[in-house]
Amino acid sequence: MTAGSALADRLDALLPQTQCGQCGFHGCRPYAEAMARSEAPVNRCPPGGEAGIARLAALLDTPVLPLDLAHGVEKPRTLARIVEADCIGCTKCIQACPVDAIVGAAKLMHTVMPDQCTGCELCVPACPVDCIELIPMPPAQIESPVHADAARAHFQRREARLARERVERDAELAARKAAVDTPATPQNPVLAALARARAKQGSGA
Repeated sequence: MTAGSALADRLDALLPQTQCGQCGFHGCRPYAEAMARSEAPVNRCPPGGEAGIARLAALLDTPVLPLDLAHGVEKPRTLARIVEADCIGCTKCIQACPVDAIVGAAKLMHTVMPDQCTGCELCVPACPVDCIELIPMPPAQIESPVHADAARAHFQRREARLARERVERDAELAARKAAVDTPATPQNPVLAALARARAKQGSGA
């Protein structure tokens, strides 16, 4: 482990792990890495607030800065809650949640698992029917390093799953393209059928 990586670990441990992206980075870890490289200031995390800025500045031995309001304002931490009677099951909130804290299926009611919710609020603008409300986060959850560690792990698992799905999707598309581009032969009836279909479409028949 390099010195920079070790410092990033320590900085990441001080961040709230909301994974909200308000700092301008895709998650808390990239922000921690940028601070470790002296490429980002300590005052870009609204969920961490003034107390978080002070902890980051102390670790880096840099001046405490006021929160950069261009990245948001400090406010009480909240949890998302779906008004289930109004939910249309569109899955947009599930896609937006960075820690997989929302469960449900298409055209079925969704619900937020409060123990996993980080209060990132990314699901709120994603909801087309405005059925997500914000409720106060329990103080014990805000202060719990266990909750922050779990949020970090959930985010990392989701990122790994999405990356794997992208690779699989790209491989499938490449395979389909290769099948279409491969010349048809008598020994390959599937490709021959595809070629005939393309020829028929081209002729307007």
